[in-house]
Amino acid sequence: MSSETATTTDILVVGGGLGGVAAALAALRRGRSVLLTEETDWIGGQLTSQGVPPDEHTWIERFGSTRSYRELRENIRAYYRTWYPLADWARDARDLNPGQGRVSRLCHEPRAGAAVLEAMVAPWIAAGRLRVLYRHRPVAASVDGDRVTAVVVEGPDGDRLEVRAPYVLDATELGDLLPLTGTEHVTGFESRHDTGEPSAPDEAQPDNMQAFSWVFAVDHRAGEDHTVDRPAGYAAWREYQPPKWPNPLISLRAPDPRTLEPFERAFLPNGDTGPVVADQSKDPGDRELWAFRRIVSRSVFRPGFADSDVTVVNWPMIDYLPGPLIGVSDEERDKHLAGARELSMSMLYWLQTEAPRPDGGTGWPGLRLRGDVMGTTDGLAKAPYIRESRRILSRRRVVEQDLSLAVRGDAGAVEYRDSVGVGMYRIDLHPSTGGDTYIDVASSPFQIPLGALLPQRVRNLLPAGKNIGTTHITNGCYRLHPVEWNVGEVAGALAAHCMAGGLEPGQVHEQGDRLAAFQDELAADGVELAWPTIKGY
Repeated sequence: MSSETATTTDILVVGGGLGGVAAALAALRRGRSVLLTEETDWIGGQLTSQGVPPDEHTWIERFGSTRSYRELRENIRAYYRTWYPLADWARDARDLNPGQGRVSRLCHEPRAGAAVLEAMVAPWIAAGRLRVLYRHRPVAASVDGDRVTAVVVEGPDGDRLEVRAPYVLDATELGDLLPLTGTEHVTGFESRHDTGEPSAPDEAQPDNMQAFSWVFAVDHRAGEDHTVDRPAGYAAWREYQPPKWPNPLISLRAPDPRTLEPFERAFLPNGDTGPVVADQSKDPGDRELWAFRRIVSRSVFRPGFADSDVTVVNWPMIDYLPGPLIGVSDEERDKHLAGARELSMSMLYWLQTEAPRPDGGTGWPGLRLRGDVMGTTDGLAKAPYIRESRRILSRRRVVEQDLSLAVRGDAGAVEYRDSVGVGMYRIDLHPSTGGDTYIDVASSPFQIPLGALLPQRVRNLLPAGKNIGTTHITNGCYRLHPVEWNVGEVAGALAAHCMAGGLEPGQVHEQGDRLAAFQDELAADGVELAWPTIKGY
């Protein structure tokens, strides 16, 4: 049992996902001390503990991210070049893609991402400037007027630590600090009458949120039987058909997100999938599921090194739709988490026993869970993959018509005077807990406005992840890996900038000379503030 009950730091970052890590590094580079908390035993969030390879835009190898995000990507490639027996062609490839997956130009094991992020923060820990508390979650907060004065975090043994800091950053996956601190926020769908968004419903639906998923990884051992025990709820999941879905969820048939026309996906473990096109503007990549999110490809390594590829199952067939994790009781939340795990295991069991094979047979019993690449013993990711968070009511709200290609056309996305970064992805909304199917809208390359990171009232709490001032609709393109990193990096930089200058975030945003000075600081640190003239997709 720890005897420590309280501590102080310059900047408290609650949540060790991509945004949280980027925030911590940005503040540390500017001379501040940081305490970072994380609910699991891995930092990295969606990249690591949630098991999802990077979702990125077409131009990511050249521009469209912060310098530090590109360093993360290149550090991951260097990790493989240093420690893995790569084939000569792969070792020499500038754009090494270890998994040869179609979803991204950099598909890799979650454990590799975790190792690299640990290496990136290690020097700061050694210097005594960074403290990381693993397996800690926020449980309470103290507030004085419009300022957060302390946050209480709880460890695995029930020990509680009160952390006081001039600035508190919420980088949790679900925006957990927002209700704890009384920070005004919104959940689910806003109404069209409120936002003016073409894809929004007539009435607000605060309980209607994107599905979350419990991801897992598998390889295939031909001639072996690795069939898991039949899940207790398998029969019910086998028959489960969501609203507006053309067939039972557990199958290889699902709607095309962009057209909503149903089609049968191919699935052939270790099959010859041909040349990999990892370009979302040309090919969504999900027609053949084995290569879609493949994170280990035998072809990348020396002959004989790997007996099987490894692929991540993060498909629409494991999207959990019966209910959200936000705005429900602890009992209901635990029920949904358990349900998502059982749905994923039911999908695996179906793949092993019932899935149609090209040779006319059924089932792939050689599919084997690879919990080792996920850092778990049960084979599933350490944490569920979260697509949608609580979102602050911000000084600037990003809406669909700011960046929709159909609305903006050749004019491109709205240019914000307070831009603090860039991003690009289609508005990609998975089916939701309220029964909606995909909302998939072509986007223009967009900017990240500083106003979306500033709560309307609270003065020293900043969002550092998917909880910024987007709408349900625009969260669909602001939630991806490089954008979350950019948001976190700016939040950490802003907190440090304000401490150094005796300022508050609102002053930086409102006063033109101070905003320009902060933007210059970001640009010098490798944060891109604008796009070249290109068209979205």
